[in-house]
Amino acid sequence: MNPVRLIVTHPGGAHKDDFLACSALLALYGVPVERRDPTDEDLEDPSVCVVDVGHEHDPEKRNFDHHQFPRDHVPTCAISLVLKYLGVYEDARQFCDWLETAEWFDCRGPKETAEHLGIERDIVSKLNSPIDLTLLRRFGLSTRLEPGEPLWEIMKLIGFDMVDFLKTLRARIEFVTEHAEHWDIEIEERSFKVVYLPRTEPMPEEPSMGIVRYVEEQGLDAEVVGLVYPDRRGEGYGLSRYKDHPNMDFTQIEAELDVHFAHKKGFVAKSSATEKERLKKLLQMAWQEV
Repeated sequence: MNPVRLIVTHPGGAHKDDFLACSALLALYGVPVERRDPTDEDLEDPSVCVVDVGHEHDPEKRNFDHHQFPRDHVPTCAISLVLKYLGVYEDARQFCDWLETAEWFDCRGPKETAEHLGIERDIVSKLNSPIDLTLLRRFGLSTRLEPGEPLWEIMKLIGFDMVDFLKTLRARIEFVTEHAEHWDIEIEERSFKVVYLPRTEPMPEEPSMGIVRYVEEQGLDAEVVGLVYPDRRGEGYGLSRYKDHPNMDFTQIEAELDVHFAHKKGFVAKSSATEKERLKKLLQMAWQEV
């Protein structure tokens, strides 16, 4: 395919889907972004990515619009189409919790999105932050973004991190699959399950990344209550409760000499301990009945 020289998206108000779609393409191709209506020549030129406008979805021509889809079409927006083009959409749907909400919000609006999520309508607005508002407002006010400009560089970082996360996540999950151990910790007349990731050489840059997704893929959500993984800042291990499981409270071990940090909310702790039996003992001590 022809090298990309330009990204075109619609003028006026910007939304999360066109912002993220342009960010992903910008990170990949490093080209300027223009906010204007596309010409017929743009739509026919594969060197121009046309995003969220143009009433055409044609990956061969790098046209990524969804507005021509039927009203009852499964919620699909510009970032959905770009992620499919990049070959990471299925992983994004599985591992990026924000994607489904972005698709619904763009295609169905806030009311139906709130109903789909099972929340009140006003909660949707409460989840916005000045980060969202400023980035989208400044993007909407732009007519052309060039490399070196602050917003262009921020979009490049967002796009790179988004796609890099998806392209490397599978490798991280495979790493955990290869090395992880499942511990059944005995306490009184019951036991609970913890996933332990040993220290390896070399050690991943973020040792804990991939463990949660590994647990989900293994279908262990209902069983696992805690995680143990190498502390990237020291020789010991981090201990955390899995998805805020109520039975793990690490404030109960904060007085132990080999525990140098325990969050006051009890969801995570850091220990200098490296022996498995000691780590298991700390987990036993952190258990609480609720």
